Amino acid sequence: MTLHCNCDGIARRDFLRLGMVGLGGLTLPELLAAQSKASDKSMIFVWLGGGPGQLDTYDLKPDAPEEIRGEFKPIRTNVPGIEICELLPQTARVADKLCILRSITSVDLGSHERSSRYLQTGVLPVPNMDFASYGSVFVKAKKFRGAMPPFAGILKPLERGYGGGFLGAEYDPFMVGDPSDPKFSVRDLTAPRGIPLERIARRREILEELNRSCHAAESETKLASYDPAVEQAYSMIFSKEVRAAFDIAAEPEKLRDAYGRTPVGQGLLLARRLVETGVKAVSLWMGGSDTHSINFKSMKDKLLPPVDQGFGTLIEDLHQRGLLERTLVVQLGEFGRTPKVNKDAGRDHWPKAFSAVLAGGGIRGGQVIGSTDKHAAEVKDRPISVEDLAATIYTALGVDLSTVNRSPEGRPIPIASGGKPVAEAFA
Repeated sequence: MTLHCNCDGIARRDFLRLGMVGLGGLTLPELLAAQSKASDKSMIFVWLGGGPGQLDTYDLKPDAPEEIRGEFKPIRTNVPGIEICELLPQTARVADKLCILRSITSVDLGSHERSSRYLQTGVLPVPNMDFASYGSVFVKAKKFRGAMPPFAGILKPLERGYGGGFLGAEYDPFMVGDPSDPKFSVRDLTAPRGIPLERIARRREILEELNRSCHAAESETKLASYDPAVEQAYSMIFSKEVRAAFDIAAEPEKLRDAYGRTPVGQGLLLARRLVETGVKAVSLWMGGSDTHSINFKSMKDKLLPPVDQGFGTLIEDLHQRGLLERTLVVQLGEFGRTPKVNKDAGRDHWPKAFSAVLAGGGIRGGQVIGSTDKHAAEVKDRPISVEDLAATIYTALGVDLSTVNRSPEGRPIPIASGGKPVAEAFA
């Protein structure tokens, strides 16, 4: 069978648009990126949106005045000399696998949005430029290929700083919803109701014939670059392995309980499931840390317990499965919070000094790097810039720090902006 098309791309473009609508609004050509076997490293990026306070998590100051130290007490971890917040008992039990960075320092960018973009990309935001996230840069650099999407995002709708940015939509994460929802399902992985797989297979054959016909006359078009992603979209629908990877209900009930039946708990369990089956980068977003008021009640009642349960279980689960050494885990927010408690029992934004946590992926656990002054207000020892953190993440993932991507206008964009990896973090 020979099919003809208008080789200016219109007929073919219409087919793609209509065909994707026929697949339930499938937009995977804008979500899927290349994979390869160039590296076995993966990353789980745990974003604590809002900015958790360093004094209430990983850098407590029990000897400070009450208006500084707050309500929480430090507890011992399983590493002598390392203490963290009493609301993080499960995290404390895996401290031997964690590298706590207590001296992250940033600049005041005036908003959560700009600060989040900075910490999620490692590049200082500038007008009219959407820089790419760590996960997007990683999967582009390594050219991953396979049936699984190389980059997945859990819980958070796509926004600037979270995806491919100037690299293009093909490096955006494949977004999924809340795995703790009893009705959780992942769109685009199953055929729409009422459309049999045989019909989809026939559409695939027609599209392939259209491609062959048009490629004979098209030497270079933007649309042509969508072909591999469209093919992968079809492959995901037909792949039992891909559908199984997202089937969190297949996990033992006991393990699901261990992670916690919360969005962050089940999200972290799904993240482990995905990296185990070939996804290379997973970002999970949890908001709520912007505690300008009732900080201590919020942290105690709803914020820290689910993070502690899910994160502590994730680290141990990865370790037990032999996955931790090849999976970099990052826990981070856009800034810290003010040392002094305000009149509303809250803490405000504080980018001068805050904490982050790394684990796995060649990172040496059981250590604290850097320190702050007696009020956790200023970095005292071993300052780590945002660019240094980015360089550390990329080094752990095996990404060459000399990598320079180019914007659509041809502007060179270094991936780490001159940052230096924290050498002490590595085993």
